[in-house]
Amino acid sequence: MSELITAELVDLDLSATTKDAAARSLAERMVAAHRVTDLDGFLADVAAREAQMPTGLDGGIGIPHCRSEHVNAPTLAFGRSAAGIDFGAADGPADLIFLIAAPAGADDDHLTILSGLARRLMDPEFTAALRAGTDPAAVAALIRGEEPAEEHAPEEERAEDTESETAEATGSAPFRIVAVTSCPTGIAHTYMAAESLAAAGRAEGVEVTVETQGSAGFKKLDAGVIAAADAVIWAHDVEVREKARFRGKPLVDVGVKAGINRPAELIAEARRKAERGEVAAVSEADDDRGSGDGDGSGADHAHFGVRLRTYLMSGVSYMVPFVAAGGLLIALSFAIGGYEIASAKSVADHFVWGEADSWAALLNQIGSAAFAFLVPVLAGYIAYGMADRPALVPGFVGGSIALTVNAGFLGGLVAGLLAGAVVMAIQRVPVHATLRGIMPVLVIPLIASAVVGFLMFIVVGKPIASLQNALTDWLNGLSGSNAVILGVVLGLMMCFDMGGPLNKVAYAFAVGGLADPTDGSLKVMAAVMAAGMVPPLAMALATTVRKKLFTKTERENGRAAWVLGASFITEGAIPFAAADPLRVIPSVMAGGAVTGALSMVFGATLRAPHGGVFVVPLIGEPFLYLLAIAAGTLVATALVVLLKGARRAAPDAAGEAGATGSDDSRVTVAA
Repeated sequence: MSELITAELVDLDLSATTKDAAARSLAERMVAAHRVTDLDGFLADVAAREAQMPTGLDGGIGIPHCRSEHVNAPTLAFGRSAAGIDFGAADGPADLIFLIAAPAGADDDHLTILSGLARRLMDPEFTAALRAGTDPAAVAALIRGEEPAEEHAPEEERAEDTESETAEATGSAPFRIVAVTSCPTGIAHTYMAAESLAAAGRAEGVEVTVETQGSAGFKKLDAGVIAAADAVIWAHDVEVREKARFRGKPLVDVGVKAGINRPAELIAEARRKAERGEVAAVSEADDDRGSGDGDGSGADHAHFGVRLRTYLMSGVSYMVPFVAAGGLLIALSFAIGGYEIASAKSVADHFVWGEADSWAALLNQIGSAAFAFLVPVLAGYIAYGMADRPALVPGFVGGSIALTVNAGFLGGLVAGLLAGAVVMAIQRVPVHATLRGIMPVLVIPLIASAVVGFLMFIVVGKPIASLQNALTDWLNGLSGSNAVILGVVLGLMMCFDMGGPLNKVAYAFAVGGLADPTDGSLKVMAAVMAAGMVPPLAMALATTVRKKLFTKTERENGRAAWVLGASFITEGAIPFAAADPLRVIPSVMAGGAVTGALSMVFGATLRAPHGGVFVVPLIGEPFLYLLAIAAGTLVATALVVLLKGARRAAPDAAGEAGATGSDDSRVTVAA
């Protein structure tokens, strides 16, 4: 571990008073040691990681860390502050600060060593030695593991012996828990939570076996160990891999910091759930059917569908603000100057301050400029979601080429996936240490852009353009039953999970059409927004007309749902669906299907990607559009009232079930 930290990377008198200043001071030491190539770029990555979740831990520890393309070798810097620095820990400032820098393509050996350090931070003897150290070289050696705390291992052994003796004395097996820990970066919190849970288990006489899903990969828990477990704890901030392995077990589902800071509480909660006979509601859809040999590679393959959805949603989430700004500006321009304003001369050559048409043309051309970024941004950030910052350039280049060859929205999707895949392939090629610093800023963007450009221009661009044209022609030709069926499908998707994957897929499909607007794509956008407004409006109306069917909390949520529904925030219905999914979800899906179908039948169009009733003046056939929303809302309201009225006790039962969960629980349980 000598290459990770040296005496020059230790500051025993850190004078910084803020976490940003502390990170800069330690990062400057990394730059001086030629471990970091760009100080400001690296600090931006540290700040971005800090924004995801504070890195302060109970016990006076701060561990700012990140993966960064500006790091050419895994590096650790340590600072000790006499005054303490606030890193967001619940128990106050941190005096022991570890800045961990990992390259974007860090190797597993170094990450394994860093994970070992994270575990040692949970050892009071180790942190006490760090606070008492006076020589930077000795402290660096202690952190490297060259001067281990001699009494720690025997103490662990004594705890394990005590646990075994207790089990033998009582004649019963210990309570068994299997746990999974993971965090966004997978460098520190993942392993600290694992060590914290294991230590708490030893103290409580509970057998805890932990699977760490971190940057160094993960080794799956043995199926026999899971089968023998009495309960499960997930302490995670990223998706747990292969969830279905834990089906049928009592489950405590919390964030990773809860696993670090209050493991004893989590173990106690797991025991209580086991005593009550609660089991996790992990669905068959969470099962992974790919192969896996336990080294993580199989899990990656098995999770391809989940990861693909994540990549696509990453691109869509970055694209939506461009759609919102550009779409609303264009819609406003049409409201002021009519649809012919799209063919107006450039306002750079002709603009009259007192003419409404000039202002309309200005809004239209600004909005069109924003729309010109849609496909490149979509492609760039799909690639970014796959392979981080080095993939941005080839992603944007591929998206721009997609526009050039008229491949449109579909071309952007393919370009982003190609760029991400090419960059990931290049990152797997081993290179000499002297080249690591220029790989992410020069070599990878250069090679990947050339490869993606070749593929988009020569290989896949024209076929995708033909498919895009066929889809456009199909949308433009929609009429009669075809339009109704599409409206029903979009309405069902918008209302099924209310902000979840299906909802996002339908919305992304509609938003993608706005990049190259046609009459058909504008009808799709109108149907999607109309259907998405139905669930919260229906629940708001239901809580108004039949108050006795809902709890006091639900009635309060109903008042807020009026505004949320009117604003096209479908998530406003989630509290109702969570409390009574079997009645609420089918009801709102039926209402959404009615609204989507009617919107298509009425020929309503929409250029704005958001806004709800506030953009109704900009909607084609606005009165019929509102009628479609009202009809769907009435259908959903009638169904939910009918279903809830058949079992009056349902709201109270749901309320009692919800009251049993802890504040940190994020999983539905059923007896």
